[in-house]
Amino acid sequence: MVPHGYVAALQSDPIEKKPFSHVLPGSNALTFGMLGCDYHCPYCQNWLTSQAMRDPASDVSAQFIREITPHGVLDYARMTNASVVVSSYNEPLITTEWAVEIFKVAKENGLMCAYVSNGNNTPEVMDYLAPYLSAYKVDLKCMSDKNYRQLGGTLQHTLDGIKRAREHGLWVEVVTLVIPGFNDSNEELWDAARFLAEVSKDIPWHVTAFHKDYKMTEPDNTDAKTLIRAAEIGREAGLKFVYAGNLPGMVGEYEDTTCPRCSYRLVKRRGYVIMENRITPEGKCPKCGEAVPGLWV
Repeated sequence: MVPHGYVAALQSDPIEKKPFSHVLPGSNALTFGMLGCDYHCPYCQNWLTSQAMRDPASDVSAQFIREITPHGVLDYARMTNASVVVSSYNEPLITTEWAVEIFKVAKENGLMCAYVSNGNNTPEVMDYLAPYLSAYKVDLKCMSDKNYRQLGGTLQHTLDGIKRAREHGLWVEVVTLVIPGFNDSNEELWDAARFLAEVSKDIPWHVTAFHKDYKMTEPDNTDAKTLIRAAEIGREAGLKFVYAGNLPGMVGEYEDTTCPRCSYRLVKRRGYVIMENRITPEGKCPKCGEAVPGLWV
């Protein structure tokens, strides 16, 4: 038996909040979440729903549950002018059967579908999901297996999950929440950047700012200097698209998308707001004609 016929969170967000920077910039993403997660990250910002039935303090999550049908989700997507339907907030892999029911209806009605996941997938679930998904965002939480196991996961499973999503033809973006004292050493950031570059230099890597939450209240919040250092490492490793998030206006060029050939600024951002978008309808740089990987239409 799997969760079915309800949502614990349903909200229209900017697609940039997921974050996706190469998927329909400026569009709305109707995002739904359930209860539960296979991880227990002590810094989870959605712990009220993700840690339901694990942490007694999350018992209030029951009040968030609302019954809904796939067509009900579609109605909300239309109401909010959403172009994408996303499963997020908790871990969507554990409710894949229900997500697919929603995605079938969404896709039949011309909407794009996406996952925001910890990447702890299997060949079987990706075979099942791939016909309905277009984009897949993965949290690469660190490059230490010891620390991964403290969160409830295994590093290699996530690394394999990133490769597997790419092999299934999905557009993949990767996020690393940079946490002082946990995963912010140059060595670990280099390991992450090199791994992604080996998979594909086209994968956008988002390095985002930690803030104190849930059970992790001892490290300092991540500052802009740390994010810029992480982003520079990503660039040096050969990644074409590196973004620093969660600190709008403080990370300079690392909010924007630039052409990998001529460095022309293609998309100017401030936080989740698109200030300019100059990518052509064909997904190319208007200055030099370089094709920019992503989902633009």
